[in-house]
Amino acid sequence: MNGIAITKSVQCDTEYNDLTHVLVVKPTFMRITEIINETQKHYETSNINVPLALKQHENFVSVLQENGVHVSELPTDPHLPEQVFTRDIGFTINDNLFVGSMNERVRQAETNILKTWLTDRDISYQEGLPGSIEGGDVVIDGSTIWVGVSGRTSQRAIKELQRRLPQYQIEPLALDNDILHLDCVFNIISDDTALIYPESFTKDGLKKISARFNTLIEVTKDEQFEMGPNVLSIGNKKIVSLPQNDRLNSVLKSNGFNVIPIDFSEIIKSGGSFRCCTLPLVRG
Repeated sequence: MNGIAITKSVQCDTEYNDLTHVLVVKPTFMRITEIINETQKHYETSNINVPLALKQHENFVSVLQENGVHVSELPTDPHLPEQVFTRDIGFTINDNLFVGSMNERVRQAETNILKTWLTDRDISYQEGLPGSIEGGDVVIDGSTIWVGVSGRTSQRAIKELQRRLPQYQIEPLALDNDILHLDCVFNIISDDTALIYPESFTKDGLKKISARFNTLIEVTKDEQFEMGPNVLSIGNKKIVSLPQNDRLNSVLKSNGFNVIPIDFSEIIKSGGSFRCCTLPLVRG
């Protein structure tokens, strides 16, 4: 979708280095058909205005391209209403690309489209993690990988991930039952700074996170509902964030971050925002 040359390799070892290549899916067939998270319960009646969602997504992609990101699109399928959330169907840890094991039936066929796309481009990947694991629960922090233990990611999958990546420290973080994924309440935006919604973690989990980061920017309950932690870092301290989270955006700016506000109000109705809608393949 732009002129940047793309290799057949993958590489991601942080959440905040320069984003070079990312996978997205247009919300062409986006719709709340089966209630699979708490946010969807709130918007079940109004559902999704697809033309507006498409416009917002197109604007988001344009901003990424303007900032030097190569954006590739997976093909859409009318039977897959949650396809826009590409983060969940895979995750890249250094030069390892894992295809997720989706927990919800309505989303399971999404990984087949990803595998076909990767195979057609000779991009290698791993799969077959037992139980379930989704990319929204995987947050990359150099040699440490934080993984949410949620309704979407099982302990079995986390243990197998540790076995396959012995050079990494896999840190499970138990989440409240009403939290969809780890990236809805925790996101790393620089080497020493992270966003967090503390109420969703155990005391032990909070202790581990607090010991790692010099600065923890706490989000409020309302900001968490509005997907405040689910920003997307694209490099050089640039962060794509929702304009309605005014207080949070002001705090980010006061901490030296360049906030790029983009309206994503229609897409967040289904329970995900900017991080959820991007599957990074390469970060420089």
